[in-house]
Amino acid sequence: MKKRFFMFLFMLLTLFSTVAYSETTVIVAQDADAKTLDPAGSNDVPSHRITIQIYDNLVNRKDGKLVPGLAESWTQVDPLTLDLKIRKGVKFHNGDPLTVNDVVFTLKKVKEAPTMMSFYSDIDKIEALDDETVRITTKKPFGPLVNYLAHNSAGILSEKAVKAAGNTYGQHPVGTGPFKFDSWISADRVILKANPDYYQGKPAIDTLIFRIIPEGVNRTIALETKEADIAVDIDPMDQGMIKDHPDLKLLQKPALTMNYLGFNTEKAPFDKKEVRQAIAYALDINSMINAVYMGAATPANSPVAPAVFGYNPDIKAYEQNLEKAKELLAQAGYPNGFKAKIWTNDNNIRKDTAVIIQDQLKQIGIDAQIEILEWGAYLDRLIRKEHDMFLLGWTPSPDGDSAMYAVFHSKNHGSAGNRTYYTNAKVDELLDKGRESTVPEERENLYKEAQTILMDDLPLIPLVYPDNNVGMQKNIKGFELDLENQHKLYPVSKE
Repeated sequence: MKKRFFMFLFMLLTLFSTVAYSETTVIVAQDADAKTLDPAGSNDVPSHRITIQIYDNLVNRKDGKLVPGLAESWTQVDPLTLDLKIRKGVKFHNGDPLTVNDVVFTLKKVKEAPTMMSFYSDIDKIEALDDETVRITTKKPFGPLVNYLAHNSAGILSEKAVKAAGNTYGQHPVGTGPFKFDSWISADRVILKANPDYYQGKPAIDTLIFRIIPEGVNRTIALETKEADIAVDIDPMDQGMIKDHPDLKLLQKPALTMNYLGFNTEKAPFDKKEVRQAIAYALDINSMINAVYMGAATPANSPVAPAVFGYNPDIKAYEQNLEKAKELLAQAGYPNGFKAKIWTNDNNIRKDTAVIIQDQLKQIGIDAQIEILEWGAYLDRLIRKEHDMFLLGWTPSPDGDSAMYAVFHSKNHGSAGNRTYYTNAKVDELLDKGRESTVPEERENLYKEAQTILMDDLPLIPLVYPDNNVGMQKNIKGFELDLENQHKLYPVSKE
């Protein structure tokens, strides 16, 4: 009897160990923690890389085209009216069914979110016509509306879960997506579990872990030691090593991102265009690309990247001209230069870029001190307008409105995207007309004109269009590199 009991116990333990062993865990290393897991709570890439796994959108983007998501279809009834048919049989992670009321609640919430108002402010009404149709009415024709429904900020929420959690919802997210929230250790990791009831089928990954590893070299080491399966934003100096490693692979291609040096245009001396232009003429972008990006970037001639609709290829980029820079500083009343600060977060590329800018500005008499801030504090202090100069990037969807409206329209000062606090009535007019038009050729011309003005005014200096890259173990299959650097991991498997 005892023998049979121990044999049974042994089989049971073997079964449990086999189940545990067969579970698939994928660890993703990224450089910063999420600010919140409420998709409309913050418009930053580290947050959205995680929330995109938890939530579904009404509309998805695939190969540059808009395709159905939680909305099976949509119809532009008239220039002001969009109807969406909501998919049936979808469940939230708490077991509740998705309803049109959840969709209406989500869109109303994101419309009022301070960080997202630039995307959705032209929406007038959101209503349920019946138990499967949601109608969005805009104040005026709104060309990019469907494009913004595919933005990560519009991930559909459970009204019940949001109201139950109150102010703590960002730490207790509930979506309909392929992965469910499990736990969050601040500044260390976020753990997600597969959603067995996902409407497209259970993911091949059982546990998905986002590890926070700020230093690029440490993310690469994590790949080498197999502590990470995937690592985003591989430092240029490590890319060759990953390419040559027998167990690793590197995916890389041009992205939609524009990395820039921004100014607080409401603060002297950066309130003067001549000062901003002088700084642009002081910079040698090619040396920056060689030293910092190891060639994995191209010089920027516009705040809009070439792969984005509305890009203006005819604008000439600023080239280093120290005499011209000194003349402009003298015209602005600063013949001997001035002292200022360059802010950056703990990101190797930005820190190295700051050092090069610091060195190049010395040549025209500007004494720039570098201040490195933690990511969350960095964003918060930009909103409080405490900055002089700052290094940041902007990753839009592939539409000129997404590339410029949030960043430059005077309605969007602060957390909505305009962190330079730039105001220009003509730019506002062009961007307003661009989003009101539904004629592609007209929109393109408006955006090109806006870029011409912006590259003269220079509230920010577009530095480079960096390549997008991800390193991973060779046994990771099905990974697709996203142009917006926010990679959906539902298709991924691990051999």
